[in-house]
Amino acid sequence: MIKEKKNIQSLLFALIALLVLNWLGSKFYHRFDLTQDKRYTLSEAAKATLEQANSPINIEVFLDGNLPPEFKRLKNETQQLLEEFRAANPNVIYQFVDPQSSEETLRSVQTQLQQLNLRGALVQIQEGGKTTNETIYPWAIAYHNEKVVPIGLLKKIQGKTPEERVNASIQNLEYAFADGFGKLTQPKRRKVAVLKGNAEMDDRYIADFITTLRDYYYIGQFTLDSVAVSPQRTLESIQGYDLLIVAQPQQSFSEEEKYVLDQYVMHGGSSLWMIDATTQRLDTVSGNSFAFGIDLGLNDFFFKYGVRINPNLVKAIPPSYVVLATGEERDSDYTPFPWLFSPLVASETSHPIVNNIDPVKFEYVSSLDTLPNAIDKTLLLSTGIESKIIGLPAEIDLDREIPKNVEIMLQKENSRPGFNAGPVPVAVLLEGEFQSVYANRVKPFPLQNARDSSPVSKMVVISDGDVIKNQLDRGRPLELGYDKWTNKFHGNKEFLLNTVNYLLDDSGLINIRSKEIAVAFLDLDKTSEKRGLWQFVNLVVPLVLLLLFGIVFRYLRKRKFAR
Repeated sequence: MIKEKKNIQSLLFALIALLVLNWLGSKFYHRFDLTQDKRYTLSEAAKATLEQANSPINIEVFLDGNLPPEFKRLKNETQQLLEEFRAANPNVIYQFVDPQSSEETLRSVQTQLQQLNLRGALVQIQEGGKTTNETIYPWAIAYHNEKVVPIGLLKKIQGKTPEERVNASIQNLEYAFADGFGKLTQPKRRKVAVLKGNAEMDDRYIADFITTLRDYYYIGQFTLDSVAVSPQRTLESIQGYDLLIVAQPQQSFSEEEKYVLDQYVMHGGSSLWMIDATTQRLDTVSGNSFAFGIDLGLNDFFFKYGVRINPNLVKAIPPSYVVLATGEERDSDYTPFPWLFSPLVASETSHPIVNNIDPVKFEYVSSLDTLPNAIDKTLLLSTGIESKIIGLPAEIDLDREIPKNVEIMLQKENSRPGFNAGPVPVAVLLEGEFQSVYANRVKPFPLQNARDSSPVSKMVVISDGDVIKNQLDRGRPLELGYDKWTNKFHGNKEFLLNTVNYLLDDSGLINIRSKEIAVAFLDLDKTSEKRGLWQFVNLVVPLVLLLLFGIVFRYLRKRKFAR
């Protein structure tokens, strides 16, 4: 009787302890990330994008079904990340959709993507030594309060294996979703001015980038025409913008205009400068073009801030390609040829602006020098070690340059004569307290609250205006970075978008791009080569071990009982 009573007490104690543990678990819930690289730990900036989401955010992810192994990894990583977002805010609701599950589903998915101007991705699948092409749809679409935002899951990286592309995509997932959630839930706060009035690039050539910026910021055009009449009002007007974008001006800036721009910087304004130090003119006699230096009146302006754009041209390897017609009339073929005046520049730094992006395409770029002063300078992009600096004036004869470029590319790597300038800087980030260009100088006119130094501010200078230029197709702008002649994407759009976000970002969201995630993939060549060996190891060796165990066990048992 006493024993039964003790058993009942033990049972009651166990039930009470279980109830208390369940109650404590509901009150003190926590998720633990035990991975070495903390890949499932969301940054505070990423969580902040969901703070204002008080109604459901519905997400459809079109990455499901019969996927190649590397894309199954991307799907799993996406699902894990969305679980973390849902843990941060239960209003995050997601579902995975297999586009290939039926013809009706496939048509529906394709219609959704076409409405958002999105396309599937053609990937090569290597299995059993065979290569096949499959179309997958690596996109997610997020819906919130009648807003729709597409989220790309697969990065466009040229010349990389599927494993390398997926690895880069996994590292970009948190930023991609946080960026998408920010568009859905956070109202626009910052204002961006696009400078006009000094023969800057035509609107149609910057249309794609400006359209993309409208998802994040208020965009307006600003001219300095009123400086001569009302400089004070002009300065007050431009101070209403948080960032100034200057894209390939061709007319010189007056001292009055420069003073207003200088005071904009002195009052904390950020700026993005895309400047050509050269211009091309066509010789009507020879039919060839010549490159000359162009004086925009900005040399002392940038010199004071700690950077100099040199009047020269840079040839560099690897180059982009131009497509030219060879042959006559109907028998002509379109052949890509290397064009060394248009280098592809990849980043060698982990700075969040350029981390994990495609090479950026430049056209007739000049070299940059950084000068010693108190400003912190970060070289964002530099050409490869095989570079050559061309002095001006320089003749650019297509008929002579193309064969020469082909011959250069056929030569042994890192031993091409003349290409020994090493990495040439072409984009630099300046951060710190800037000193006024007009400090200790006679001012063009008096201004109220004029300053000789700025608060901590940021500026990016790029020695090529064409870096922002999108191509046109029948007069309509194509996506920035897309080359319709070679059908390749470059990293221009992502680079400039990251630059603007960094110059304006006060939440640290852009720093998510610096997060490094180690993803291990199998070597497909080795696995295909040693497939038979590992099949033998996995199938035959366990059976052999089991047989040996049975023989030894039977021997020991027989020996024991034989006594």
